[in-house]
Amino acid sequence: MICGVDEAGKGSVLGPMVIAAVAVPSEDALDDLGVKDSKLLSPKERERLYTLIKKRCKVATVRLDALDVDAVRLDMTLNAAVARAHAQAINKLSPSCAYVDACDVNCFRYAEMVKSHLDRDCEIVSEHHADEKFPVVSAASIIAKVTRDRAIVTLSKKYGDIGSGYPSDPVTIRFLNLWIDEHRTPPPIARKSWKTVSAILARKSQKSLMDF
Repeated sequence: MICGVDEAGKGSVLGPMVIAAVAVPSEDALDDLGVKDSKLLSPKERERLYTLIKKRCKVATVRLDALDVDAVRLDMTLNAAVARAHAQAINKLSPSCAYVDACDVNCFRYAEMVKSHLDRDCEIVSEHHADEKFPVVSAASIIAKVTRDRAIVTLSKKYGDIGSGYPSDPVTIRFLNLWIDEHRTPPPIARKSWKTVSAILARKSQKSLMDF
């Protein structure tokens, strides 16, 4: 059995990071589904493929909420944390080989980072843009993306429109600014260790001093 591993939400400032692993008996097991990198698919198509992948394949996910991300970054780099989470997802499926989307400039180093957290022997094929090269990693990217998107919808129902959660999203930045203006602290769903949050806090602190 082989599996593919990918994550969604690594760079977001709000909400969780989701790591997904998808296991198949052979490399051609997904050929007829037409899976591709989740970023190249519409939300509707991702949802359709998500259902088909879940029916056909073994799937495992690992979720790190904002508080989890902040906590692990006290002990390790974000890339190291993602490597450990990739390994946790692989451990749930026990494949003989796993294709992973490398989260390090050095693919070989990243493979060793993942291997160091595995419970049993497993060949790790680590490549950049693996979600574009290997259908099984494309499938994992779809599972991760849909799972995270659903989590963002759930959070939006509780907190209001938070956008995509990424620093490049004006809706997300507006939400952060308004929340901090009202509560004087970042929301619980924000990664406080992110420069985006510290920059907003610094700017508002400076403004308060100038007002004083």
